[in-house]
Amino acid sequence: MDLAGKYQPHLQGLLEPSEELRGTCIATQQSTFKGRAIAIGITDRRLLLQPLDRRGDPIGDATALTPPEIGSAEVDGAGGGWLNVGPAILDATAVTLKLRLENGDKLKLMMMRGGAGTLGRLGGGESQQDGLQALADWFAQAAPRA
Repeated sequence: MDLAGKYQPHLQGLLEPSEELRGTCIATQQSTFKGRAIAIGITDRRLLLQPLDRRGDPIGDATALTPPEIGSAEVDGAGGGWLNVGPAILDATAVTLKLRLENGDKLKLMMMRGGAGTLGRLGGGESQQDGLQALADWFAQAAPRA
């Protein structure tokens, strides 16, 4: 599946003036009793989280997150802290990104890395891998400076 071709047109419609869409990836958003697929649009300013229906089509309203709205971020056992998030996203075949928002909400996003081969095609292929690179870069650029 070409994630960029399928979701970029919808995500482009959510951009603010002069905002740039840098990547797209797919995740499963886990909550206590259910999981749902979401498309993640990575821009130069925000993360756009667009819920998907069972067929993979956008449904409902997207959630936009800016760096100040994210209180903490961690990946699997990589530990807390924004500086560890980017490299950890790129290091594993499957990754769980945990976000704690400033409003108290928590998001748990599970993603596959993509890439070549059968597993890569099932995991979103090259578009997924490019999207995860954009996500890692976003966290590196948005990291709070000490």
